[in-house]
Amino acid sequence: MAQVFDRSSNALARFSLVLTGVIVIALGVTLNELQRSPWVTRQGQRPDQPIPFSHKHHVEGLGLQCQYCHTQVEKAAYAGIPPTKTCINCHAQIWTNAELLEPVRQSWATGASIQWIRVHDLPDYVYFNHEIHVNKGIGCASCHGRVDEMPLMYQQNTLQMEWCLNCHRNPAVNLRPTSEIYNMAWAGPSSEKPVWCSSTATGAAGSGPTAQSVSCTTTNPSGKSPEVAMLQMNTEANGPTSSDVPPLGITMPASYQKFTSQIDLGKYLTAQYHIRNPEQLSSCETCHR
Repeated sequence: MAQVFDRSSNALARFSLVLTGVIVIALGVTLNELQRSPWVTRQGQRPDQPIPFSHKHHVEGLGLQCQYCHTQVEKAAYAGIPPTKTCINCHAQIWTNAELLEPVRQSWATGASIQWIRVHDLPDYVYFNHEIHVNKGIGCASCHGRVDEMPLMYQQNTLQMEWCLNCHRNPAVNLRPTSEIYNMAWAGPSSEKPVWCSSTATGAAGSGPTAQSVSCTTTNPSGKSPEVAMLQMNTEANGPTSSDVPPLGITMPASYQKFTSQIDLGKYLTAQYHIRNPEQLSSCETCHR
């Protein structure tokens, strides 16, 4: 019986299998890159807002603190979008007839909320709590970038699960003293700019946020008069947080430890802030509840 297929059919079959494999791999790589691209993550995009609000002008130019507008960032899961009254506090006195602020005046007159477009918008199945991150030493700039340098707000990071897990697996690289949470220019300690920290050995017994047990300074305390660290105690169940607990006047000698690298400082703060281990932080139930 004569051959149905030519000898070259074997080579063609092998080539077809290889080509199919290459196409499948290329398709997988393309889809992977697509789901990481700004087209999907919205990283770097500046949505058209009803008012061209400039964080750079208000934060860097005027010196407004984050908490003035985002009042719940230390006390609630949601940082909060400021109500129109927050804007009117100033703009009832300045720029009162500016055309670009007409939506603010209209909102104030009618009581209708300004329809801001959320820039950092996580999926509904993701649980994120601003309070715990801020009170455990994660600065605003770690997630939101240098907001003080953004004329128009945009999403600097991908906010994808991989990005979150990179921090949860090694939080030490992003931890900072709670006194530096709102410092956009914080770069961590170095040999040229060390940081000294002291622990009052409190906070673990339920006397307030664990961050209150640590006092850090960028000025060498050894050349000054005897240093003391204020023992800040919180007697309320749901009371003040890391930036607003007043010292109660109890002092104790402070023994400062010098840090010249972010990793060393981060490991120290991880222990002092009683942050859970990477296995617990990267568990599914941490963010999906």
